Amino acid sequence: MNLKNVAWLKMSGISGILAPLIAFTFISLAIVYSPEFSWTENALSDLGVQGGVTVMLFNCGLIITGVLALIFACGLLVSQKAIYGKVGAFIFVLAAFALTAIGLFPENVKPVHYYASVGFFVLFPISVLVLSATFFLEAKVKLGLFTFLVAAVAAAVWLIHWTIPFGSGVAIPEALSAVSASTCSIVLGFKMLKEASHSTKQQSKRHRFCEIFSSYICFEVLRNCKHFYQFGRVIRT
Repeated sequence: MNLKNVAWLKMSGISGILAPLIAFTFISLAIVYSPEFSWTENALSDLGVQGGVTVMLFNCGLIITGVLALIFACGLLVSQKAIYGKVGAFIFVLAAFALTAIGLFPENVKPVHYYASVGFFVLFPISVLVLSATFFLEAKVKLGLFTFLVAAVAAAVWLIHWTIPFGSGVAIPEALSAVSASTCSIVLGFKMLKEASHSTKQQSKRHRFCEIFSSYICFEVLRNCKHFYQFGRVIRT
């Protein structure tokens, strides 16, 4: 892996870790400034049209999170070697675009907001499920099981809500699905940082070897030049 890809992998990993932290920080603050918000009666998107500081906190938080998620997803796409992994990562890129669109187009921008919201909550579990299959094929069993469970939870909360509703609103299944997405993003983000660190160490070892080898070659050349010079003087005499 070249230095450019290592740097991109590091930036993507950091973005994957930061995205959930920023999302939940801004959403929590938006809820604090919206005392009328109800977990059972509202959707999280209702925070984006309530006016005042709540609107800025919620929408800006989602836009920033979406951009970071996009960087993370692009890094995930670059890091995947198998075609199935690239397909899963590409779907994740689409989910990140949908997340950004939720903040760019609030709930009162119909029907764009609805399509963006549905797109995110549908595309995310699909992308992670495809990645899970890829990890199993690559014999990364633990990572495969983890991503499978993440996809299962993200989908199950909606199936439960449609069967036994948490309330008239969808804030609870949205939050639970977001938690599963956040867990996945943080874990894969740390995995990216670990891979980047490992690649950096390998490159450092190769560079060190090249430096030592080059120094040895230079020393031998200079030493032999001295011998050639002495030999030339003997011939001339």
